[in-house]
Amino acid sequence: MSDIELTPVARAVMEKRYLACDNSGRVIETPEQLFHRVARAVAEADRMFDPGASVGQTVKKFESAMRSLTFLPNTPCLINAGRPMGQLAACFVLPVEDNLESIFQTLKDTALIHQSGGGTGFSFSRIRPRGDTIFPAFGVSGGPVSFIHLFDSATFIIDRNQVRPGANMGVLHVSHPDIEEFIRAKTQTLEMQNFNLSVAVDDRFIECLENGDDYPLVHSRTGAEVGKKPARKIMDMIAESAWKCGDPGILFIDRINRHNPTPGLGRIEATNPCGEQPLLAYESCTLGSLNLTRFVSGGGIDYARLEEAVELAVHFLDNVIEINRHPLRRIEEWTRTNRKIGLGVMGFADALIMMGISYQSEQALALAENIMSR
Repeated sequence: MSDIELTPVARAVMEKRYLACDNSGRVIETPEQLFHRVARAVAEADRMFDPGASVGQTVKKFESAMRSLTFLPNTPCLINAGRPMGQLAACFVLPVEDNLESIFQTLKDTALIHQSGGGTGFSFSRIRPRGDTIFPAFGVSGGPVSFIHLFDSATFIIDRNQVRPGANMGVLHVSHPDIEEFIRAKTQTLEMQNFNLSVAVDDRFIECLENGDDYPLVHSRTGAEVGKKPARKIMDMIAESAWKCGDPGILFIDRINRHNPTPGLGRIEATNPCGEQPLLAYESCTLGSLNLTRFVSGGGIDYARLEEAVELAVHFLDNVIEINRHPLRRIEEWTRTNRKIGLGVMGFADALIMMGISYQSEQALALAENIMSR
C-alpha cells in the first residue's frame, strides 16, 4: 500500500510524464521507486566532497521529503536523475549577438537544451533593428522579432516528440528601436506560442514614465540615439498587449542587476522562461519548491521545521549541480562556478485556507514576507 498522497489526476500525470517506461511505452516504475531513484542519485554527490559521507542517511532524508510531498525538485530532475540522460536543470540563459554565427550557434544550443528537458531565456536586444543595412551582403536586417519567430519555429519542431516541451523567454530592452513591434508581436499572430515575452525597463524609463517625458530609442548596433517615444505611450502599449494576450511582461532590469550576486562576471540581461530566475549567459539553475501546507501547525507555520526543510532542500539542489550532465561544456563551467539554485514555495493559498487567513488580507502579506525571510 502506497503512503504517498496522490490524487488520481496526479498519479495519471506521473505515469504520463515522469515514471520510467520500457521501449514499448509501458510504465515500469512506481512513484515510490521514482523518489528513491532520484534521492539515491542526488545523494551520491556527497561523496564528491567527502568520500566517507553517510550517503545512506542522506538518501533517506531526501526520499522522505519527496515521498511526503514536503519538497519536490524541478521536472528534469524527477525525470532524469539516475537515468541515462542525466540532465537535471530546468532553466538556462543563452546569449544572442548581432551576427548570424552567434544566432545560429545559439539556436543549435537551444535545440540541445530543449531535447534534454530544459527551458531557455534570451535577450534579443543586441540585434540590429528591422531595415538596418547588413554589410558586406548589402541586405537588410529583419530585426529581433524575425529571429524570435525563428527560435519559436525550432522549438515547435523539437517539442513534437518531447515528454517535456521546451519553453522560451524573449527579452527586448525598452530602448530598442523595434520595441513597438516587439510589444505587439503576439497580438497579431497565433505564432510564438513557445515564447514568453518581456520588456526590460531601466530606471530612466520609470523616471520618464513618472514625469511624462519622452524616452530615447538607441540603435543597438551603433549606440546612437535614433528617436524618442513618450514613455507613457510605451507603457500603455505594454498594458494593452498584456490585456489582449498575456504578453509582454516587464523586467526591472536595473533592479535585477543591483541584486546581481556576481556583478564582476557580467550584467544580467535575461531570465528563465517563467521569469523568476535572472541568469547570466550560459548559466543554468536547478529549481525546487517547499510545500507550505506541510508546515501548518496549531493555526500557524512551524518555522523550526521550515528552516530544517530549507537546509535540506539547499543541500539537495547544490548536489544536483555536481551530478548534472550539462548539455554544453560552457554551461557546465559557468554553472559549477556560480552555483545558482532556486528554492521557492508552493501551496501558499492552501496554507492560508488551513489557517483561516484571507488571501487578499494584510495578514497574508505579512505571513508571506515572514516565510520568505527565513
